[in-house]
Amino acid sequence: MTDFHPIPLEEIETPAVLVDLDVLDRNLRDKARLAAEAGVKLRPHTKTHKSVWIAQQQIKYGACGITVAKLGEAEVMVEGGIRDILIAFPIVGKKKLQRLAKLLETADIKVSVDHIDVARGLSELGEAMKRRIPLYVDVNTGLNRCGLEPGEETGELVKQIAQLPGVEVRALMTHGGYSYSKTTAEDLRAAARQEAELLVQTKEWLAQEGIDVPEISVGSTPTSVYVGEQTGVTEIRPGSYVFGDGTQLSTGIIDESGCAMSVMTTVVSAPRPGTVIVDGGSKTFSGDTNPHRPGYGIVKGNPGVYLERLSEEHGNVRVPDEAVYEIGQRLFFIPNHCCTTTNMHDRVYGLRNGRVESILTIDARGKIT
Repeated sequence: MTDFHPIPLEEIETPAVLVDLDVLDRNLRDKARLAAEAGVKLRPHTKTHKSVWIAQQQIKYGACGITVAKLGEAEVMVEGGIRDILIAFPIVGKKKLQRLAKLLETADIKVSVDHIDVARGLSELGEAMKRRIPLYVDVNTGLNRCGLEPGEETGELVKQIAQLPGVEVRALMTHGGYSYSKTTAEDLRAAARQEAELLVQTKEWLAQEGIDVPEISVGSTPTSVYVGEQTGVTEIRPGSYVFGDGTQLSTGIIDESGCAMSVMTTVVSAPRPGTVIVDGGSKTFSGDTNPHRPGYGIVKGNPGVYLERLSEEHGNVRVPDEAVYEIGQRLFFIPNHCCTTTNMHDRVYGLRNGRVESILTIDARGKIT
């Protein structure tokens, strides 16, 4: 985070990603308080912000550590002084295992797995380092990405892993990303119950087989809202709560006051009724769609005006036919997906009271290996 003398927002060139620092701070505090009141650990996923400074703030407010997706992100965070890290991605291949070994020399690293061959590679590394690498076993609770099915199928995998000498199973984990398709509190609660209960059932199956798995780790911003209603969960891994975005708005877990991130653009063309063009396209905004509404982002305070189409440097904005927009007018968009928007920028501008107060560097931008 770079501090400098506050300057008016008008002096920042567009397109630019803005973060309201007061909203960010409130979001960090609120989630830490939620976890503390539920009696669970908070291990936020830093893929959303990729910022060492924000990760440090999360730990300052009570997070036990962080979650990352890739080794490159972990390397950046360790260099930034963070020591308790879950890499929530399978690590495969000699080169990656060598990089993991270097991290293990200075930090407390956990790794997720969902296949015995991945576990064997980690076990061999653990044996070579004369230690046991802690593992989170990924379980499919409905997203249909990584993870075997809950219950016996995952249980049998854990039994195989338990025979390996260089690793230890520390947790069962899952990601309830399917929750982003929900729009009612009832449906979100059901998704949170599903996420938790299927892991607990798997833990109980393993207990009957004589294997104790101490941690149950769930991860999704929408389902984390209901962690206090779940039994057996010991850890949550939300990510996008830090910034908020259009998809979170659509689920109803936040309102616009919870959106710390916006993208500031300038109207550069008004070629026909119903359309204006802004100077932010696919290289500025995430191309992720929102399952609940058309387009790639909405204007703050006016959700009827939205990014209808993106090309590389142009954003086609759908506006009412009778609306008049001036060339040079600035429009502020809430993007559909804050995580992927962040990764497209080297820096974001921190605002307070309508003025640019600081620059936040996206330290782990582009760390995809």
